[in-house]
Amino acid sequence: MAVGGGGGVRQRQRGCSCAKADFFPEESFSSWSAYGRALRSTGARLADRLTSRSLESTELHEVRARSGADMKRDLTWWDLVWFGVGAVIGAGIFVLTGQEARDTVGPAVVVSYVVSGFSAMLSVFCYTEFAVEIPVAGGSFAYLRVELGDFMAFVAAGNILLEYCIGGAAVARSWTSYFATLLNRHPSEFRIHASSLSPDYSELDPIAVGVIALVCVFAVVSTKGTSRFNYVLSIVHIAVIIFIIVAGLTKADAANMRDFMHFGARGIFSASAVLFFAYIGFDAVSTMAEETKNPARDIPIGLVGAMTLTTALYCVLAVTLCLMQPYGSIDPDAPFSVAFADRGMDWAKYIVAFGALKGMTTVLLVSAVGQARYLTHIARTHMMPPWLAQVHPRTGTPVNATVAMLVATAVIAFFTDLNILSNLLSISTLFIFMLVAVALLVRRYYVSGETTDANRNKLVACIAAILATSVATATCWGVDVKGWVPYAVTVPAWFASTACLWAFVPQARAPKLWGVPMVPWLPSASIAINVFLLGSIDSKSFMRFGIWTAALLVYYLFVGLHASYDTAKALAAESALTAKVEEGDGKPAQDAVHNGEYSREM
Repeated sequence: MAVGGGGGVRQRQRGCSCAKADFFPEESFSSWSAYGRALRSTGARLADRLTSRSLESTELHEVRARSGADMKRDLTWWDLVWFGVGAVIGAGIFVLTGQEARDTVGPAVVVSYVVSGFSAMLSVFCYTEFAVEIPVAGGSFAYLRVELGDFMAFVAAGNILLEYCIGGAAVARSWTSYFATLLNRHPSEFRIHASSLSPDYSELDPIAVGVIALVCVFAVVSTKGTSRFNYVLSIVHIAVIIFIIVAGLTKADAANMRDFMHFGARGIFSASAVLFFAYIGFDAVSTMAEETKNPARDIPIGLVGAMTLTTALYCVLAVTLCLMQPYGSIDPDAPFSVAFADRGMDWAKYIVAFGALKGMTTVLLVSAVGQARYLTHIARTHMMPPWLAQVHPRTGTPVNATVAMLVATAVIAFFTDLNILSNLLSISTLFIFMLVAVALLVRRYYVSGETTDANRNKLVACIAAILATSVATATCWGVDVKGWVPYAVTVPAWFASTACLWAFVPQARAPKLWGVPMVPWLPSASIAINVFLLGSIDSKSFMRFGIWTAALLVYYLFVGLHASYDTAKALAAESALTAKVEEGDGKPAQDAVHNGEYSREM
């Protein structure tokens, strides 16, 4: 994709090149003087991008065309269900269950899984409506770009990429832990200790890097081939989970559940925020909409079916673990393997470790496929270098984006401790899911040119009130406010805000193919729960999140803003020229250029 000298947009037909024009083809980067002029226009350009929203047709056609070759439509609901199961069931259940049950929540870890699963299911509904209506590889980035505009989409995009890199790194490090168990060794024996580094970054993990490299090879060869490999592994994985449940329950001791809520409600919600990590991955399925044969049928079945099965299995597995051992004796690194060994079934730990390795492998595979498609669509908008948007004409896969994301994942996996990864990952994911729920409310209640100013203002006020009351509730919880009085104010205020939206603002759009039920209640509940879980995460994780978001904003103001602005204006100018030729007058040109990339003013 390049911006031509005449302001038009043309496709690069060459393969994987690395010239400057492949990374920075925009006018603003043509010379240092041009870049200086662009920087001086940062304020005006930022104002334009803050109020500009992309159109669905732009995401579905013009933006998608910037990859050159099309992705192959090979996937069915069957593929999506197993992609969903493969993406989700991995390190979360096999590692974090033990960590949280022992240190944070006790046997009530099953309740924490229910809370996290309920929140995840609400997000699944929101994602499903968008994926059916806008079936492109960009996932939540494309949805937010259409409804909340370029700037919010970019902030979310950076956190999406962080989510995938950290998630893949966490799973890869867990892969090493269970591989060590399979060989009857301690994980530290397979890691290199670098005493000169901080303790949280000193256990170097070369095995994790090797696993990520192998996954990269699978992901770039074929999406359909990856799918087949994934559901074979996933079926074996489900068989191992059934074995764990049946064999574990034969060693159950109900006495281990007596001190059920030892850490109280705070422990339940604190664990829920971390265990949300165990549900991360289903959003990768929405990025495959562009490769799905029948998105309107296949995506709802795939997403909802996978999440329902996953939640049920998580809850049963959590109960099984807590029945096998007192929560204080649960091993934080390999809880199920050690539990079987302690109950006299030492041989069973090898089956558990084998199953865990298979589950983590499928998580890495699906993550590799999903993260590359996110990055591909982001690069199509030129917020990231368009070199990353190229789709290989033979394999029909985004090779450059896949390799780039997995290199970043491997670097993080090599250095960083799992506990840091899981907390930071949960923040990014909960933040994105909250934004998608907000975007769904905007989609249902606001249509540019149709919604009156009065209704638009009421919508903004209601959404602001929903967010404010959700943040107030989460803040009270996060700072450990004593008593029930603050919640008696904030929770009814949230309910009243949602009721006002339901009663006083008419819906401006009905879903064409599949829609979230009970709007605005379910999206509003998704916002409240995601924000509440954010309030249960430790302060150091928020500091890391803030540093990352600040770095994103610096990149956006100095690079992404100018690249996407030039691309939008060039595409609008080309569209205007085409319209002028077809219609025989210049009127469409003025309309097209005014709002940029087929965009709408909020």
